[in-house]
Amino acid sequence: MFRRDVKALSELIMRNLRTQGLEMPLLQRRLIAAWPEVAGPAVARYTTQVVIRNQTLYVSVVNAALRADLTMNRMTYVKQLNAVVQAQVIVDIRFV
Repeated sequence: MFRRDVKALSELIMRNLRTQGLEMPLLQRRLIAAWPEVAGPAVARYTTQVVIRNQTLYVSVVNAALRADLTMNRMTYVKQLNAVVQAQVIVDIRFV
């Protein structure tokens, strides 16, 4: 008898992406796409641009009062966004 090494398809795909250096860009795109879901529709309506640079998520907010409120809760958003993608993609959020 021989032994089969059975792997999940998702595991094989992620391993292939990792070897090609495409895993992190994919996770970053998923995190950016998850911003409206995590922040909620009321907050997402006031955000215009969401970009990741050097493990920091930059979110453009058009309302100054909302920007101050989001800044106080930024670590909560960091934890929630990383939990959605199930990886440590960002370490900080800056609201500009």
